[in-house]
Amino acid sequence: MSSPETRRGKRSTTTVKKPSKTSTITTQPSKTSSATTKSSKTSTTATQPSKTISAKAVVKTLTPPAETKNSSASQQSSKKTVAPPSVPKGEIEVNMNVLARKQHLCWQRGKVAEIITKEGGKVKYKVNFEEKGKILVSGHHLAFDNMPKLDELSIGCRVVVKISNEKVVYKPGIMAELPSRKNRMRFLVYIDDHTPMYVGLPFLHLVYRPLDNPLDDIPDEIHRNFMKEYLEDWPYPPQTQYKVGQAIKADYKGVMQKCEIIAVDCSLVEVIFESDKHKEWLYRGSLRLEHMVIMRHSMFKK
Repeated sequence: MSSPETRRGKRSTTTVKKPSKTSTITTQPSKTSSATTKSSKTSTTATQPSKTISAKAVVKTLTPPAETKNSSASQQSSKKTVAPPSVPKGEIEVNMNVLARKQHLCWQRGKVAEIITKEGGKVKYKVNFEEKGKILVSGHHLAFDNMPKLDELSIGCRVVVKISNEKVVYKPGIMAELPSRKNRMRFLVYIDDHTPMYVGLPFLHLVYRPLDNPLDDIPDEIHRNFMKEYLEDWPYPPQTQYKVGQAIKADYKGVMQKCEIIAVDCSLVEVIFESDKHKEWLYRGSLRLEHMVIMRHSMFKK
């Protein structure tokens, strides 16, 4: 029969082991940095139907009720976010060539004809377009016509991209990746219509005076919320892994439709839709992908 001292000793050893278990539990969140591993498992195991889950449903889930916002204020403040971009170097002056917003997703080259300071200190810029017409815009709807310097660009900054197809067009977007070996030394920009594209430095134009929160310039709520989550999760935003020839489903015209992976380029995949054979480039973490919608829905449901 063991003595009381021996029994106390056994009890003390059991209490020492418990904290070690707790310490192993606290290290598990570090696994979230390997988002691609988790997402790849989801892409192979997710077999749930996508009809009941949509990007809109995920956006609603991402938006907490009022009580949740108040109760989790300390958690949100501690969550890593990308700092807003600094004011670009240089000033816009009269007779300077610029890019100005003519309408949503359409910026054009023009020349500053006049700078007007209104009551309250608001500054407006009158721009005469090269093609036709003129417009009065604020600083966040102006961009420099020259190529920016590398140190002026940051994740989350507001840019305008020159797109050369049959006709040169300029479209606004948010910087999502800076050049690295992983993306073959290119910039990844998310256009405001949720289109991702890799571009080189000569195709970028820096917005003159972006809003304090550049995402406020994005009119589409779903894309705006997606970019908010992306910047909060950066530098480890969740992505899924795909292979060429893989059959998946992606959102097209509001419906999840069958498509096939025909190319993989770093963080992007090119798909061809079965219905009309049209091709699109999609970000591997886009809410248009069925696997991402299912994964995010299950994550926030838990």
